[in-house]
Amino acid sequence: MTADLDYLAELFEPVGNVRIRRMFGGQGIFRDGLMFGLVAEDAIYLKVDDTTRPAFEAEGCDPFVYASKNGRETSLGYYRLPERLFDDPDELRDWALAAVDVAIRANAAKPLKQRK
Repeated sequence: MTADLDYLAELFEPVGNVRIRRMFGGQGIFRDGLMFGLVAEDAIYLKVDDTTRPAFEAEGCDPFVYASKNGRETSLGYYRLPERLFDDPDELRDWALAAVDVAIRANAAKPLKQRK
């Protein structure tokens, strides 16, 4: 499933400078060249780390997982966006900006040659 690009652009407009790109049968959600979200399997997922994961888990949100070539389930560090946020644009913006911060930290942790 791929979500409507206009809908995604409107949903994440308050985050600022967001770009949506088709990829891997879904879409990647980017800000300033860093991917902080993805759309797959009829759901929107945001990037998490040890700092933000507990909030997603407290909401009962599941991680994005897929079956890798060897048949094992693989997780990329993204959790499903809580459904209640679709009705609260201000809080959705806050969660999305937290995911942007996770993407920034993850990028900063990469070797210099791999940074965006």
